[in-house]
Amino acid sequence: MSVFHPPGSIKAQSHLPGEKLSLELADFYKVFGDFSRIRILFALLDNELYVNELAELLSMSQSAVSHQLRILRQNKLVRVRKDGKTSLYSLDDDHVYRILTEGLEHLSH
Repeated sequence: MSVFHPPGSIKAQSHLPGEKLSLELADFYKVFGDFSRIRILFALLDNELYVNELAELLSMSQSAVSHQLRILRQNKLVRVRKDGKTSLYSLDDDHVYRILTEGLEHLSH
């Protein structure tokens, strides 16, 4: 007796990541669910900025910006470069740039 599989179900199953990876991916995308973090990421799109510059640009307190940067750093979305006693922040790599710009492109069509 043969088992019936709806068209595409076998192929769809081959694209499913494992449970652990699915949970990690869900946590990764949760980071993008915060308005302040999205604005920080877009401010850093083509810029390297100090915390005080980000705070002024986004009308946020320096402590609020620092808190969000800590979360973004922990999730490898931004990197920090020491400049004397201060720190400069930028996007971690081109992947982050593409995630942001692809999201905008998706929303605009």
